[in-house]
Amino acid sequence: MSERRNHGVILFAHGARDAQWADPFRRLRDILQRRAPGVATELAFLEHMRPDLVTAVGRLADQGIERITLVPLFMARGGHLRHDLPQIVTNAAAVHPGVVIRTTDAIGDVASLLEAIADWVLHEHERTGEADLDNPIA
Repeated sequence: MSERRNHGVILFAHGARDAQWADPFRRLRDILQRRAPGVATELAFLEHMRPDLVTAVGRLADQGIERITLVPLFMARGGHLRHDLPQIVTNAAAVHPGVVIRTTDAIGDVASLLEAIADWVLHEHERTGEADLDNPIA
C-alpha cells in the first residue's frame, strides 16, 4: 500500500451491541497500521458502535487527510450499502467539504477474498475428515 500523507483509509463495518463483535475489525485495522504505518486508518460503524462514519472522516480530516478510501467490510451489497451508505457519505462530505471519499466494493464482491475464504473452508473441511468423530465440536 503506498503511503500518501494526505490519503487515509476507513474500514466500515455494520456494528453490534456486543463489544467483542468488533475485535476482528480492530485486528484488521491494526494489521493495516503495522503494514503501512504512514497511512492513517480508522474504523467506523453503521450502528450500535462508535465511531460512526462522519466522526471517523472528521478524525482523518483533523490529521490533514484530503482523500479517503472507504472499505465496506460487508459480504454483500445489501440495503445498507445501496441506500444507507451513500447518504452517510453525502452527509460526511457536507460536514467535511475538503475531503474526497471513494467507496470500494464490498469485500464480498472481491474475487481474491472469496478465493481466500474458499481455501480456508476447504482446509477446514480437510481437518474435519481428520478430526476425532467422538468430539465433533472440536
